[in-house]
Amino acid sequence: MLTDNEELFEQFKKLHAEYESSPDELQERFNKEGEKVLEIVREYENRLCTNTERGMYNRFSSGLAEKFQNEVRKHFPMVDRIGLIVEKFTINKIKLS
Repeated sequence: MLTDNEELFEQFKKLHAEYESSPDELQERFNKEGEKVLEIVREYENRLCTNTERGMYNRFSSGLAEKFQNEVRKHFPMVDRIGLIVEKFTINKIKLS
């Protein structure tokens, strides 16, 4: 997966590092670029788990998918924040005089 899409994952790795230091400013860009990465991750997860779901090893399919996701999180710990929508709000001060 990483070698087939090396350029995309290298760009995302740089963005991921920047996002860790300032998530508020980069959330929108992280969502946009991360969506491409998630599509590839889902595609490879489906390739990996599809055959096990059909066969006699179907009870291991969910565990295999979880291990795959954990491996992705080792490389990109913030991957679960892709698609996060952060709404900014302000609190108005109440004057008590």
